[in-house]
Amino acid sequence: MHRPLRLTIHRSAVQANWRWLQDKAGVAAGAAVKANGYGLGARETVDALVEAGCRDFFVATWAEAEQLGPLPDEASLVVLHGVAAEDAEASLQIRARPCLNSAEQVARWKEIAPERPCDVMIDTGMNRLGLRPTDIALLDGLAIDTLHSHLACADEDDPLNAMQLERFRAVVSAVPARRYSIANSAGICLGRDYSFDLVRPGISLYGGIQRAEAEGQIRQVARVEAQIVQRRMIPKGESCGYGATFIADEDTEAAILNIGYADGYLRGFSSRGSAFVGEYALPVLGRVSMDLIAVGVGAAPELREGEWVEIDYDLPSASEQSGLSQYELLTTLGSRFERRWI
Repeated sequence: MHRPLRLTIHRSAVQANWRWLQDKAGVAAGAAVKANGYGLGARETVDALVEAGCRDFFVATWAEAEQLGPLPDEASLVVLHGVAAEDAEASLQIRARPCLNSAEQVARWKEIAPERPCDVMIDTGMNRLGLRPTDIALLDGLAIDTLHSHLACADEDDPLNAMQLERFRAVVSAVPARRYSIANSAGICLGRDYSFDLVRPGISLYGGIQRAEAEGQIRQVARVEAQIVQRRMIPKGESCGYGATFIADEDTEAAILNIGYADGYLRGFSSRGSAFVGEYALPVLGRVSMDLIAVGVGAAPELREGEWVEIDYDLPSASEQSGLSQYELLTTLGSRFERRWI
């Protein structure tokens, strides 16, 4: 069936980003493939990164672990949200480790599978998931593969980064584990003091740039294209789109594209986003609607119905245009796209 939306994902760019992040960290780099590989395809991401040498993967839930399917024998999978009471059966059937986050999860894992390795999350200041450092006595008797924490402000030069690092170092000295890990994509750029034994990049694998240190190093991974439904002229003085927020100050050539907020091209791009064809920039005119946008095509007189236009979806620039985070830009991309890995 014909789809008027294309999402092209460059396998070599994902691999190149992972290699740069691992080199920057100086230790092994895993890969967060939760939320279906940040919306691009978890299975395809895993296959590309296994080929590149990655051996550690992370999903959020046991349902995601099941959907991902089996990994090569040399690779490991961690379920970051731990093990709920309802996960007991799945945790015994799926070859993955839970990352334990609470006293209840620790007790549950000791009952379910006391001999099996697990991971553990320590909360050093984010106050999201994880045991407090004062709870580490609960970990006695666990076979801990990797002891984790998670940085709250790594994309900024915030004093909390150093504070979390020192708190984690104190826990590392007191809790035996095979490996220790605190750095996400942005944390890798804070320097090798944050590397420990394993880093866990996510958004930067997929083209996200969280800190200046990664500029010029991380490659764009996903390219978004939409087909032209109709080309039209908006007469001077008339409006375009809901709310009449765009009014033409001259006769304006426009193309109506097959993309809208139902596809994840959200309303933050209204009158701020852009597309392009060749060297020509095409501004979004007026509001983004559910299935359609209008772009100005006066600079591209040859464009016609049925032709394809690339949406500006370089994550840093698209984030600036829309006010959305780079994470949102990827994970909201909808099911109507034809996803093509090349």
